[in-house]
Amino acid sequence: MAATTPRSVVEPHGEETEFVFFSGKGGVGKSTVSCATAAWLAENGYDTLLVTTDPAPNLSDIFNQQIGHAVTSIDEVANLSAIEIDPDEAAAEYRERTLEPMRQLLDDEQLETVEEQLDSPCVEEIAAFDRFVEFMDEPDHDIVVFDTAPTGHTIRLMELPSGWNEELEKGGATCIGPATSLQDQKEQYEKAIETLGDDDRTSFVFVGRPEEAAINEIERSSENLAELGISTDLVTINGYLPEAVCQDPFFESKRDTEQAILEDVETTFSNQPIATYPLQPGEITGTDLLTDVAGVLYEDANATVDVESSSNEATTATSANVATTNTEAVMERLRPHDDTRYLFFTGKGGVGKSTIAATTATVLADEGYDTLVVTTDPASHLQDVFGTEVGHEPTSVGIDGLEAARIDQERALAEYKERMLNQVEESFTGDDTETDVETVKQQVKEELDSPCAEEMAALEKFVGYFDDTEHDVVVFDTAPTGHTLRLLELPSEWKGFMDLGSLTKEASQTSRKYDRVIETMRDPAKSSFVFVMYPEYTPMMEAWRASEDLRKQVNIDTSLVAVNYLLPDEYGENAFFESRRQQQREYLDEISDRFDVPMLLAPLQRDEPTGLADLRTFGTEIFPELESIESDNPEIEIQ
Repeated sequence: MAATTPRSVVEPHGEETEFVFFSGKGGVGKSTVSCATAAWLAENGYDTLLVTTDPAPNLSDIFNQQIGHAVTSIDEVANLSAIEIDPDEAAAEYRERTLEPMRQLLDDEQLETVEEQLDSPCVEEIAAFDRFVEFMDEPDHDIVVFDTAPTGHTIRLMELPSGWNEELEKGGATCIGPATSLQDQKEQYEKAIETLGDDDRTSFVFVGRPEEAAINEIERSSENLAELGISTDLVTINGYLPEAVCQDPFFESKRDTEQAILEDVETTFSNQPIATYPLQPGEITGTDLLTDVAGVLYEDANATVDVESSSNEATTATSANVATTNTEAVMERLRPHDDTRYLFFTGKGGVGKSTIAATTATVLADEGYDTLVVTTDPASHLQDVFGTEVGHEPTSVGIDGLEAARIDQERALAEYKERMLNQVEESFTGDDTETDVETVKQQVKEELDSPCAEEMAALEKFVGYFDDTEHDVVVFDTAPTGHTLRLLELPSEWKGFMDLGSLTKEASQTSRKYDRVIETMRDPAKSSFVFVMYPEYTPMMEAWRASEDLRKQVNIDTSLVAVNYLLPDEYGENAFFESRRQQQREYLDEISDRFDVPMLLAPLQRDEPTGLADLRTFGTEIFPELESIESDNPEIEIQ
């Protein structure tokens, strides 16, 4: 598509149904932009369908009406319908659709085997993709707008079909069920992939905030899409600070940083149009604000932003309503006791998870605990936070007793493949023929080429850190929430399935190892799960839903919440920032009520902490009473 403006990227120009995909890190306003785009297209006379594949959808909140897992007409916007694909419902529907034609053909034992295959961790993902493919064959609308899942998950959905096709061509069983049951869908999948790469029918839009980590993620993801034959057509930067509200050195500095990032975006994506939208004093819900967003993005309108200054008395009156970390309660759940302690920091991408994890690790190392911080996030910027190289194996980052590592997916997969193939050879005795060995090795190689093997390899590397005897504390800077839960669910769902132990002598050992790791994660004396968020609806609700899934599915309780990017009271003395502070206070109340655990509270920084000096300074702000903890330290009070 020869697009030169944001409008020409999203507006249909042919007779066939066209598709627009919005993607980006979680919490960057992706849903807001996709909803505004869909509403604008509908108001311009196009029959529009809005589909979200995000595991934590918020379309219902944005449009102020219940939507859910069925196509629903939007009350206040003619020509617009929407659906929030529920991954659990989609998986149940997929399993039933796959099993139904087999019930009359297979005996009970064979049917049970298929059901076990359909309990694979891949099924939820293929089921979501299956629903997604249905809407790629959608003749009833002029245009379908996809509010996709956060970037890493989106890329995985795009990559899986080619892996499935390879598996289908082999026949037999795959990690997503029997190949014969998927043959009928093969042509549909191939058509969807072809449409994704068709510039005349499909546009891909990345949404980000004016933050270095978010822009780096867009660059990486755009390159990954290009390798799949999918071009990036538009970059939208959402939530920059309006100049009129930045009236002090703190926010002037932050705005200068944002503007420099915007200039870099224009240089980096010089071949694509760039659209921008400013930060608002409140959350964007309802059709009026969506119309404002679309007008700015597609019609060159000026954004409506309330920048009226408030009086000093108004801001002073609320300056005492600031919550502070209950240091004693928080540190009790971070420090090790008798054994190694495992800390898991998780949350939506873009909430400062890596910074909070690295700061906590630095504080614990300074207290004298031998500490290792490991990231399992494919898009982690842990080395940027520490200001030094972080590799696949633990290395010092400049403090005695503090090491860091980043699980490299490709290296982990190579190590895993080599280990599995070695185990196959070791499983055979001298009585076995060379043909037997080669036959099984070929079978294992085919399994290792399945779409699930990379994730299993990362899991194996992750599990290996639970054998760590050199550190008092192991801090996991985990991947964004959905991926983290998949990682934690794998042991219970995948025992004896994709570990390939069933072909080796290691099956029982592997199963016992997984059991031990899960029990360690469930033990609050040994492990703590910390959900990181900023005080807004989407990151709070994604963390809450993930926390509930963790409790219900894996029987792991949340230990702490970390609330990041709290606005300082000493800066931003005007109505704009006071409105946002009031919004944050309300969400702090709700976070406290929902989670009912101690809260680690982190103020917004003028610049992102980088290097050990910055992390130590940030640590004193997060844990203000670390040096003089009172035994009767009161609980957090939020007014």
